[in-house]
Amino acid sequence: MGSRLCLSLVTCVLLAFPTGGYGQFVETVKHEYRAVWLATIKGLDWPRETDKGNYEAQKAHLCTILDSLEAININTVLLQTRIRGDVIYPSMIEPFAPVFTGRHGLAPDYDPLAFAIEECHKRGMQLHAWLVTIPLGDAAYVKEHGKQSLPVRKPGMCARSKGAWYMEPSHPATVEHLVALTQELVGKYDVDGIHFDYIRYPEGLPPKKGAEAAARRANITRIVRALYNKVKDIKPWVCVSAATLGKYDDTSRYSSYGWNAYHTVYQEAQEWLREGIVDALFPMLYYAGNHFYPFVSDWSEHSYGRHIVAGMGTYQLHEEEKDWELEEVMRQCHVVRAHASMAGTAQFRSQFVTGNTKGVYGLLGQLNPYPALVPSMPWLCDTLPAMPRDLTVVVGKYVTTLVWKGTEGVKYNVYSSNRYPVDVADPANLVKTYLGVASYEEYTPSIVYPRHYAVTAIDRYGNESRPLQWENTVVRRIERKKEACPP
Repeated sequence: MGSRLCLSLVTCVLLAFPTGGYGQFVETVKHEYRAVWLATIKGLDWPRETDKGNYEAQKAHLCTILDSLEAININTVLLQTRIRGDVIYPSMIEPFAPVFTGRHGLAPDYDPLAFAIEECHKRGMQLHAWLVTIPLGDAAYVKEHGKQSLPVRKPGMCARSKGAWYMEPSHPATVEHLVALTQELVGKYDVDGIHFDYIRYPEGLPPKKGAEAAARRANITRIVRALYNKVKDIKPWVCVSAATLGKYDDTSRYSSYGWNAYHTVYQEAQEWLREGIVDALFPMLYYAGNHFYPFVSDWSEHSYGRHIVAGMGTYQLHEEEKDWELEEVMRQCHVVRAHASMAGTAQFRSQFVTGNTKGVYGLLGQLNPYPALVPSMPWLCDTLPAMPRDLTVVVGKYVTTLVWKGTEGVKYNVYSSNRYPVDVADPANLVKTYLGVASYEEYTPSIVYPRHYAVTAIDRYGNESRPLQWENTVVRRIERKKEACPP
């Protein structure tokens, strides 16, 4: 798409969605990421500072967060699993983060990652383990880890910049360590994705040009490639994604004004897409106006068939940040959805969403009135799973129960409609996603809510089967009777 056409698209979308009254212009889609970053560093989103050591309160708080996200049809949680050289699960490689117990290296009496995965899956949501890749924290944080810290255990691969430690991307041990950590996590947990953040050089290092800059970019790409290949060796269906700076480079439409992924932190992210060593990119487009819209178009035009999920600066609504008006986020969401090759949005971060900063929770609820499926990954597998069979529906006075037979290794989506056959392409008919069991119950007073149903199977790659339909013949008899007896 040429630059003139892209700008025309943005202009039309902005005119179509004026400020105020955004709910009446909603156009939904069936397949898109509706993601939220859920930060554990310093307990920003979870767990609360007041819940340190109170594990039942921590569990209850996470369930409250997930219930709130489910209510606005969020389908992906990016849970911060590696913070700064420490993790939120029992690891043989790195120490436990202090956010749950208050002490570095001390684990709580439950596994926070396993608990979060289970609770997300109960709600039909994916969990992607968010790993902060290169940074290790400031000197004070590293010191508190003592002998367990990487600068003590593996000093050769660690370096400092502006008082903070990081893993030197050029050192072979850095790749080995990150690969081992990824192998442990993917092998042990039923995660739907691995999300690499800060997979880049620290900003503020002395700039490099020419061959030296190319070498830095090659170092980062080598890490990305090694991590991608390791994940696919273990569980090929696990989505591998990375967060990048929101601006890849200067574009023909607009300058990045010296802050971009390619030159500032040496992420050749569009080459990762071209090579196929990421399944998705989450560019952090935490900007407004011309710093946002032209760069959305740039990412959209260079997706190379992989998923581009726009990282949304929802936190900028807060008065202590940029104090954006809500309409800025509304317009941005609509513009992203208008680009056919964009795969959805990710809100940074959970607390600003569930806390309804300037009404953003309500906005997202209106933008997403129905559930959505995470887009499939046909470059990994495009074979449709077998259709469910033997669907039985029992319509009670208040509850309708569906039971069917399926196959191992899949989950199920349920659709319902007052028309037969149920149109499974219509997102308004999607009522439940990613069921792990072959049954479903729905509150349906039969007198006012007669429905037809369809069930599909969906595999780990996002491929969905043909629908198994069920016709409510009672409804058909009522309709025929009405036709025979005109008023």
